[in-house]
Amino acid sequence: MPTNRQPYQPLLFRLLHGITGIATIAAILTAYWTYDTFDRRWGHFLPEFKDIEGIHGTFGVFTILMLPLLLLYACHRGARRLVQPDTIAQLQHLDQPIGRYSLHRLINTLSLIALAFAVFSGKMMDETWLPKGELTHAWYYAHLISWGILLACIVAHTLMAARIGGVPLLQSIWNWSYRPADSPTRWVEQIRHWWHGFTTLTLEWRRLPGFLQILEGVILVSVILAWLLPIANF
Repeated sequence: MPTNRQPYQPLLFRLLHGITGIATIAAILTAYWTYDTFDRRWGHFLPEFKDIEGIHGTFGVFTILMLPLLLLYACHRGARRLVQPDTIAQLQHLDQPIGRYSLHRLINTLSLIALAFAVFSGKMMDETWLPKGELTHAWYYAHLISWGILLACIVAHTLMAARIGGVPLLQSIWNWSYRPADSPTRWVEQIRHWWHGFTTLTLEWRRLPGFLQILEGVILVSVILAWLLPIANF
């Protein structure tokens, strides 16, 4: 049952979640305006704005830069928020808190996958297609579908967060107070410790559930390919 006590969210998580979320929502809004300017096959509501594609691309690039950071945090420090080995079994108990938490974990995981699909398909597009009226490319359709899926995931993520934690959980994401251990003044020290503890990080990765290992690997590879394939004129 939701509680009136606001839970504490680590500062780094709030920053990564907040910045990525804002960039993603901005990309979704400008994606629709881009469609509304150049496509319009399924109706339109906004004024024509030829420069909107470049603005959308800027938010898309910023999102793909943030994605690996959010992914690494989510799969390691935030692994409990993602799919667990017993998640599917627990989904049979949606009338109980554990079932709702499991559904939230599944939606969080799907949101990361949908975000990776959106930025990858966007990078596979040629920026000249839409201005030239070339609207039948497979990657363009994939990109349209990806943003629809991502929007559905964001709505489901927000609703489930409200369902399991109520308003206090939603507010905790935007509460910028932090504990001394979370102070940005300690980040350099923590990064230095992480770098020298690379072996420990590798062991930590090996302890992750197999699905999270695959998720992390596939998304990181997709981000790398998203940068390299356009350069190679794939």
